[in-house]
Amino acid sequence: MEEKSFICTACPMGCKLIVRLEGNEVVQVLGHRCKRGENYGTQEATTPKRMLSTTVRAHGGMHPLLPVYTSAEVPKAKMREILAILREVDITCPVKMGDVILKDIAGTGVDILASRDL
Repeated sequence: MEEKSFICTACPMGCKLIVRLEGNEVVQVLGHRCKRGENYGTQEATTPKRMLSTTVRAHGGMHPLLPVYTSAEVPKAKMREILAILREVDITCPVKMGDVILKDIAGTGVDILASRDL
């Protein structure tokens, strides 16, 4: 049996979680004080996901970079691939906050959205 330790970020309590696994299956989550902690520990141990905020190059606007973010969490394992794709993006202004900059980034089903008007 394998054990993984995490600090839960699902709520402000910051519980210290211990997740016990057999193979890739979660057997037990210890240390959580709410249901969100149990769900967080299970996800973090098996398929961790993160939100991503970064910038892409922009032309014709007030600033040379446009802040962007993911519309949902993306698999942590795809983060490098997503960042490599975004390094190649060059957009032309004007752009409105919430505009879709890229659809279905790296086959995740998640869109990249503009964080501000530019």
